[in-house]
Amino acid sequence: MSAPLFPAGSGFAQCHASTVAILADGRLAAAWFGGSAEKDPDTAIWGALHDGRAWSAPRCWFKLGQQAHWNPVLFAAPDGRLHLWFKVGADCAVWRTWRSLSEDGGATWGPAAPFIPDDALARGPVRCPPIATPSGAWLAPASEERLRGADGRAWWPYIDRSEDGGRTWTIAPIRLDPALPEGACAIQPTLWTSPTGAHCLLRSNQGVILRSDSADDGRSWSPARTTGMPNNNAGIAVAMLPDGRLLLLWNPVGKDWGPRTPLRLSVSADDGLTWRTLRDLAEGEGEFSYPALAVAGGRVVATWTDRRQTIAWWSSLLADLG
Repeated sequence: MSAPLFPAGSGFAQCHASTVAILADGRLAAAWFGGSAEKDPDTAIWGALHDGRAWSAPRCWFKLGQQAHWNPVLFAAPDGRLHLWFKVGADCAVWRTWRSLSEDGGATWGPAAPFIPDDALARGPVRCPPIATPSGAWLAPASEERLRGADGRAWWPYIDRSEDGGRTWTIAPIRLDPALPEGACAIQPTLWTSPTGAHCLLRSNQGVILRSDSADDGRSWSPARTTGMPNNNAGIAVAMLPDGRLLLLWNPVGKDWGPRTPLRLSVSADDGLTWRTLRDLAEGEGEFSYPALAVAGGRVVATWTDRRQTIAWWSSLLADLG
């Protein structure tokens, strides 16, 4: 059963775009942006911790001046440190990425600093967390949202890749299949690896989820092509189970900007080629969107936006998934 992570009105009128991480000791960390409304200058990055019994009260983790804050991403790195990336700027066309580190699982944070400040792009993960490949490389799912260009495309996905534990990064672009209609766009990849390489699913404005694959450890990617799976131009999240199966949390609505309900949990046993519904975690009128997934320690944890009033969460032992 899902539950609100905090009561509505806990320091802000609206909230959105949660992220969740399972720490090495089994505790949970979650973050989101909250304020008067999305794009409002008073939005900030908020967070909470779960000690195994209950969530702490929401706490403002970062507020950098009077600009909108967006899309935090948490990543529990293999070395035990907790990474946080988030965006700051008036809108998605001009936002920049900031980064901070926690040595104590989110109880305290180091100073926030611009992430790759000399680049024209807003680098780094935009909504879903990085993954570590079998070689030890980190792949961060990124995308750029700019004003529409002459080619009719405004959004471009790419993967930021690091071979040194996140100290330096290089870009691996993801182009779109030329067979897609003019004006097709995609953003916000969500990543996994398998014996055949690295893979991602992407949100698009085509009413379908797109897919791209890499056979060289994330250095280059195939053109993103349609999967035929419905997508309402809203965020999706993938996580891999220890047995190699995949979980997908998504709104199965095949209309650009269609309603963000229900929120469905599906499973794939063939590397994301086909999917079987496990259950709907949220349904009914309202918005249940922008999911986050984490798998570790024998369980799966999910968070998502619940009608912009709170962040909902759900957890299950892997043995109980079905």
